Amino acid sequence: MTVRQVRLFGDPVLTMAADPVTDFDKSLRTLVRDLSETLRDQRGSGLAAPQIGVPLRVFVFDVEGVRGHLVNPTLDFPSTEEQTGPEGCLSIPGLYYDTRRRLHAVGRGVDQHGRPAQVVGTDELARCLQHETDHLDGVLFLDRLDPTTRRTAMRDIRVKLSPHPIRGLLR
Repeated sequence: MTVRQVRLFGDPVLTMAADPVTDFDKSLRTLVRDLSETLRDQRGSGLAAPQIGVPLRVFVFDVEGVRGHLVNPTLDFPSTEEQTGPEGCLSIPGLYYDTRRRLHAVGRGVDQHGRPAQVVGTDELARCLQHETDHLDGVLFLDRLDPTTRRTAMRDIRVKLSPHPIRGLLR
Protein backbone atom coordinates (compact mmCIF):
# COMPACT_ATOMS: atom_id res chain seq x y z
CA MET A 1 0.00 0.00 0.00
CA THR A 2 1.11 3.51 -0.77
CA VAL A 3 0.08 6.87 0.62
CA ARG A 4 -0.48 9.08 -2.42
CA GLN A 5 -0.30 12.86 -2.66
CA VAL A 6 -3.72 14.54 -2.48
CA ARG A 7 -4.30 17.02 -5.29
CA LEU A 8 -5.22 20.50 -4.10
CA PHE A 9 -7.76 23.07 -5.20
CA GLY A 10 -6.75 24.48 -8.57
CA ASP A 11 -5.58 21.15 -10.01
CA PRO A 12 -7.59 20.61 -13.23
CA VAL A 13 -8.22 16.91 -12.45
CA LEU A 14 -10.55 18.01 -9.65
CA THR A 15 -12.96 19.68 -12.09
CA MET A 16 -13.10 16.93 -14.72
CA ALA A 17 -15.63 14.11 -14.82
CA ALA A 18 -13.96 10.77 -14.12
CA ASP A 19 -14.13 7.81 -16.48
CA PRO A 20 -16.07 4.66 -15.61
CA VAL A 21 -14.00 1.71 -14.46
CA THR A 22 -14.01 -1.05 -17.07
CA ASP A 23 -11.16 -3.28 -15.89
CA PHE A 24 -11.53 -5.05 -12.57
CA ASP A 25 -7.95 -6.13 -12.28
CA LYS A 26 -4.98 -5.89 -9.95
CA SER A 27 -4.44 -2.21 -10.75
CA LEU A 28 -7.97 -1.41 -9.52
CA ARG A 29 -7.39 -3.35 -6.30
CA THR A 30 -4.11 -1.45 -5.83
CA LEU A 31 -5.94 1.85 -6.41
CA VAL A 32 -8.55 0.98 -3.76
CA ARG A 33 -5.79 0.04 -1.29
CA ASP A 34 -3.86 3.24 -2.02
CA LEU A 35 -7.01 5.35 -1.62
CA SER A 36 -7.76 3.63 1.70
CA GLU A 37 -4.23 4.09 3.00
CA THR A 38 -4.15 7.74 1.92
CA LEU A 39 -7.54 8.35 3.56
CA ARG A 40 -6.28 6.85 6.85
CA ASP A 41 -3.09 8.91 6.63
CA GLN A 42 -5.08 12.12 6.03
CA ARG A 43 -7.68 11.23 8.70
CA GLY A 44 -10.53 12.03 6.34
CA SER A 45 -14.02 10.66 5.83
CA GLY A 46 -13.80 10.00 2.11
CA LEU A 47 -11.41 10.18 -0.80
CA ALA A 48 -12.12 9.94 -4.53
CA ALA A 49 -9.63 8.70 -7.14
CA PRO A 50 -9.44 12.09 -8.92
CA GLN A 51 -8.13 13.56 -5.65
CA ILE A 52 -4.97 11.51 -6.12
CA GLY A 53 -4.80 12.28 -9.83
CA VAL A 54 -6.54 9.15 -11.13
CA PRO A 55 -9.57 10.06 -13.28
CA LEU A 56 -11.62 6.93 -12.52
CA ARG A 57 -15.04 6.57 -10.83
CA VAL A 58 -13.86 5.09 -7.52
CA PHE A 59 -14.01 6.37 -3.96
CA VAL A 60 -13.39 5.08 -0.45
CA PHE A 61 -15.07 6.15 2.78
CA ASP A 62 -14.68 5.74 6.53
CA VAL A 63 -17.47 7.43 8.47
CA GLU A 64 -18.37 6.57 12.06
CA GLY A 65 -17.12 3.00 11.77
CA VAL A 66 -18.62 2.35 8.34
CA ARG A 67 -15.85 1.93 5.80
CA GLY A 68 -15.66 0.66 2.28
CA HIS A 69 -15.50 1.69 -1.34
CA LEU A 70 -17.72 2.08 -4.39
CA VAL A 71 -16.78 1.73 -8.03
CA ASN A 72 -18.94 3.39 -10.72
CA PRO A 73 -21.40 4.68 -8.10
CA THR A 74 -24.81 6.20 -8.60
CA LEU A 75 -26.86 7.89 -5.90
CA ASP A 76 -30.51 7.67 -5.02
CA PHE A 77 -32.31 9.74 -2.43
CA PRO A 78 -35.13 8.02 -0.55
CA SER A 79 -36.49 11.34 0.74
CA THR A 80 -36.26 15.05 0.06
CA GLU A 81 -35.17 15.86 3.62
CA GLU A 82 -32.08 18.03 3.76
CA GLN A 83 -29.32 18.78 6.23
CA THR A 84 -27.01 21.75 6.50
CA GLY A 85 -23.71 21.42 8.27
CA PRO A 86 -19.98 21.98 8.09
CA GLU A 87 -18.24 20.31 5.19
CA GLY A 88 -14.60 20.26 4.23
CA CYS A 89 -12.40 18.55 1.68
CA LEU A 90 -8.94 17.01 1.74
CA SER A 91 -8.25 18.96 -1.47
CA ILE A 92 -9.07 22.22 0.32
CA PRO A 93 -7.42 21.50 3.68
CA GLY A 94 -8.45 23.21 6.88
CA LEU A 95 -11.47 25.08 5.51
CA TYR A 96 -15.06 24.14 6.41
CA TYR A 97 -18.32 25.74 5.33
CA ASP A 98 -21.98 24.98 5.94
CA THR A 99 -23.21 23.02 2.95
CA ARG A 100 -26.70 21.80 2.16
CA ARG A 101 -27.00 18.11 1.31
CA ARG A 102 -29.69 15.46 1.33
CA LEU A 103 -30.15 13.82 4.72
CA HIS A 104 -30.43 10.29 3.30
CA ALA A 105 -28.54 8.78 0.37
CA VAL A 106 -28.15 5.33 -1.14
CA GLY A 107 -24.96 4.67 -3.08
CA ARG A 108 -25.06 1.82 -5.56
CA GLY A 109 -22.22 0.51 -7.66
CA VAL A 110 -19.84 -2.38 -7.59
CA ASP A 111 -16.84 -3.36 -5.49
CA GLN A 112 -13.27 -3.79 -6.68
CA HIS A 113 -14.12 -7.27 -7.97
CA GLY A 114 -17.16 -6.13 -9.97
CA ARG A 115 -19.70 -7.48 -7.47
CA PRO A 116 -22.80 -5.36 -6.75
CA ALA A 117 -22.40 -3.07 -3.73
CA GLN A 118 -24.74 -0.74 -1.88
CA VAL A 119 -24.22 1.75 0.95
CA VAL A 120 -27.17 3.32 2.77
CA GLY A 121 -26.26 6.53 4.57
CA THR A 122 -27.87 9.09 6.85
CA ASP A 123 -26.37 12.30 8.23
CA GLU A 124 -22.55 12.24 7.86
CA LEU A 125 -22.41 9.08 5.74
CA ALA A 126 -25.03 10.50 3.38
CA ARG A 127 -22.99 13.73 3.19
CA CYS A 128 -19.83 11.75 2.43
CA LEU A 129 -21.49 9.68 -0.32
CA GLN A 130 -22.73 12.86 -1.99
CA HIS A 131 -19.41 14.69 -1.58
CA GLU A 132 -17.34 11.85 -3.05
CA THR A 133 -19.75 11.20 -5.92
CA ASP A 134 -19.54 14.92 -6.71
CA HIS A 135 -15.75 14.54 -7.02
CA LEU A 136 -16.30 11.87 -9.65
CA ASP A 137 -18.42 14.35 -11.61
CA GLY A 138 -15.82 17.14 -11.33
CA VAL A 139 -17.89 19.04 -8.75
CA LEU A 140 -16.34 20.49 -5.60
CA PHE A 141 -18.37 21.19 -2.47
CA LEU A 142 -17.60 24.88 -3.09
CA ASP A 143 -19.93 24.63 -6.09
CA ARG A 144 -22.77 23.71 -3.70
CA LEU A 145 -22.38 26.77 -1.45
CA ASP A 146 -24.76 29.71 -1.47
CA PRO A 147 -23.24 32.75 -3.26
CA THR A 148 -22.26 34.66 -0.11
CA THR A 149 -20.55 31.66 1.51
CA ARG A 150 -18.85 30.80 -1.79
CA ARG A 151 -17.35 34.32 -2.00
CA THR A 152 -16.08 33.94 1.57
CA ALA A 153 -14.63 30.52 0.77
CA MET A 154 -12.85 31.77 -2.35
CA ARG A 155 -11.36 34.67 -0.38
CA ASP A 156 -10.23 32.27 2.35
CA ILE A 157 -8.64 29.97 -0.22
CA ARG A 158 -6.71 32.86 -1.77
CA VAL A 159 -5.52 34.04 1.63
CA LYS A 160 -4.88 30.74 3.41
CA LEU A 161 -3.97 28.25 0.69
CA SER A 162 -2.24 30.24 -2.02
CA PRO A 163 1.50 29.50 -2.26
CA HIS A 164 1.97 33.00 -3.71
CA PRO A 165 2.62 36.10 -1.60
CA ILE A 166 -0.43 38.30 -1.33
CA ARG A 167 0.40 41.98 -1.41
CA GLY A 168 -2.06 44.69 -0.49
CA LEU A 169 -4.79 42.28 0.65
CA LEU A 170 -5.92 42.59 4.23
CA ARG A 171 -6.03 39.30 6.08
